[in-house]
Amino acid sequence: MTTHTSPQVPPETSKPRSLKDYLILAIKGLAMGSADIVPGVSGGTMALILGIYEELIFSLQIFSQKRFWQTLFKLDFKTLFELVNWRFFVAVLLGIGTAVLSLAHALELLALKFPVLLLSFFFGLIVASVVTVSQRVSAWNTKTIAGFVAGSLIAFLLVGLSPAATPESGWFIFMCGAIAICALILPGISGAFILVLLGKYQFVLSALNQRDLDVIVFFAAGALIGLLSFARFLAWLFKHYHDLAIATLCGFMLGSLRKVWPWKAYFHDGLSDVGPNILPVFTTQFALVIALALAGFFLVILIERGGAQKA
Repeated sequence: MTTHTSPQVPPETSKPRSLKDYLILAIKGLAMGSADIVPGVSGGTMALILGIYEELIFSLQIFSQKRFWQTLFKLDFKTLFELVNWRFFVAVLLGIGTAVLSLAHALELLALKFPVLLLSFFFGLIVASVVTVSQRVSAWNTKTIAGFVAGSLIAFLLVGLSPAATPESGWFIFMCGAIAICALILPGISGAFILVLLGKYQFVLSALNQRDLDVIVFFAAGALIGLLSFARFLAWLFKHYHDLAIATLCGFMLGSLRKVWPWKAYFHDGLSDVGPNILPVFTTQFALVIALALAGFFLVILIERGGAQKA
């Protein structure tokens, strides 16, 4: 018995999935959505950690191809469903949507009340991600090392930028969506942090919590356009320069550690406005910070080992 899958999806994803597999995909989507809400943490990083990143990118590129739109305009839905890895999307998007709608308020509260503890957990998580994802590079050579260093420097400089004062008009919210979504699927660069830089993190998060449809529609439209165009580029990159792409993404994650360093000079309005990094502060909270960082680290290691055993 054979199953039809989109030719855009890597061969290893052609195995038929059970209901349990799709439930696991939804949980992974939940983790991605939860991460994307927090500035400094990337949903793309979570996708890499959880082993669905490449399938996500390869599956997304079909939406930017001519044959998809030709089939859609012909209303040939049978062929359309054969082209699109739709079961994968439904499961992952269900998880992401659940996180955004149900956890936005809780994560916003955690970011406001316990920013140091939240950052420490994600710091450990990202450190472990660099270690585990780097093992997917089949050969470290001059090119991959250069990509790793370049990715680290770019992310390190980018996350050090300061937020700007920006307008709240529809066209700018559209642009925010297009730019933030690219960061969302790029490991190491947080879509939420890009919104912070653009001065629209709190604005968009409040719109989600208050169900402000005007803002949500403009933002979602921009995100859709940005996602389709950027995913196609990433799919091409993985196809032709897989090791270089993975090495560069590892660099992005390493450079992003500057943003999630738990110790800051000050925290204002949660994670929307933080001071420069400082040396560790040895208070009664120090042990808890280290414990949470280690928890994040070993959680990734366990997930990675579990995935390897299943494969």
